[in-house]
Amino acid sequence: MNKKQITKLKNTLEENKRSLEEMLGRFAQKDNLPEGDWETSYPNFNGNHQEEEADEVEEYSSLLPVEHALETKLKNIEEALKKIEQGTYGKCEKCEKEISYKKLSVSPESKYCKDCL
Repeated sequence: MNKKQITKLKNTLEENKRSLEEMLGRFAQKDNLPEGDWETSYPNFNGNHQEEEADEVEEYSSLLPVEHALETKLKNIEEALKKIEQGTYGKCEKCEKEISYKKLSVSPESKYCKDCL
């Protein structure tokens, strides 16, 4: 890949990172232990409205897998940005061949080439 392509992918990664952090921030708080972890806000109860509180618990439960999926994608993006800085971006983590620009254009956080999926 040339520098122009890497710069374009880096910009896409940074934009995706901001977007994911914004999405997570709508329902979770950043927790630095472990690094990159987010905690979905657990509802506060006063005991007066059991039906509403049950709905809040259900919503909390449904947000946990969403939080996990977004955290995983965010982690992969941060790893890709780190690889750009280290000069190792775009190499398959299994065979060390170059990942195609076409594949990285679709999924810039990709870790593997098409042969190693």
